[in-house]
Amino acid sequence: MIDTKKVVKDNIKNKNIADLEVEYFKENKNEEFKKFISKIKLNDKYLMKYTSNLKQCFNEYENCKICKSLNNCKNEVKGCCYTPNVVNNNLIFSYNTCKYENNVLNDIEYIKEGYLFSVCKEVRNAKMKDIYTDDKNRYEVIKYLTKFIKDYQANKEVKGLYLNGNFGSGKSYLVSATINELIKSGKKGALIYYPEFLRSLKASFGKDFDEQFNYAKKADLLLLDDIGAENVTSWSRDEILGPILQYRMDEKLPTFFTSNLNLDQLEIHLSQGNGKIDKLKAKRIIERIKYLTKEISLISKNNRN
Repeated sequence: MIDTKKVVKDNIKNKNIADLEVEYFKENKNEEFKKFISKIKLNDKYLMKYTSNLKQCFNEYENCKICKSLNNCKNEVKGCCYTPNVVNNNLIFSYNTCKYENNVLNDIEYIKEGYLFSVCKEVRNAKMKDIYTDDKNRYEVIKYLTKFIKDYQANKEVKGLYLNGNFGSGKSYLVSATINELIKSGKKGALIYYPEFLRSLKASFGKDFDEQFNYAKKADLLLLDDIGAENVTSWSRDEILGPILQYRMDEKLPTFFTSNLNLDQLEIHLSQGNGKIDKLKAKRIIERIKYLTKEISLISKNNRN
């Protein structure tokens, strides 16, 4: 007796195989597709089972060849390319990230090694390769920071930078790009908008306070951004700034500052109260900053207009 169910099943199977063959060899008429699958060291009989998957891989591969940025990605999963791989003579499909997505992931990874406090997105993402050099007023700063990176990576003892200048001249970006470059190589860095940092410390207690304060104090590289814009109190000067700088002096940890004030003006700013003790304590802060940094002034066009 003929098993009709088996006959029907076999007919369907044969029809499916025939359809797969037709579709597979139809796609192979495209020389680029043929070239693409020729790199897969498996026979046609095996590959034709995966024609639709291979076609998707090929289409996404072609998209990637002409893609200019992550925003222009046309693939099913943004920033990824569906890719065939041979593992133990089996065809495995997976999503591999493209170079643009890898750049984003690398940025996220090295940012994990940094402490970011209230710095703007532009500063947070600053990169040395994106620094513009068409303004001769920036040459001295760029030269110093470039040499700093080289010397620091060579384990030489180096001073940070006290960079003062006009609003919008790019001070924060230049220093942050330097620190970000070194964070990529595994160093711990802290980019801190100083006025907001003080407000947060004042409002925090216990563990939160200790974590924020100690990271600023002990980070391999530290930027105190916009110092001189904060409201000075004896607490912020003597209990926060003084101990941070003293620790970093003792441990020889590179420290950077940006400010609209030069060091003479900052000393006056820190002398809140106008008493002799306040002036003396302000002078001691300035001495520590001078020990830790080289002062450079940057007077340039306002790039925020």
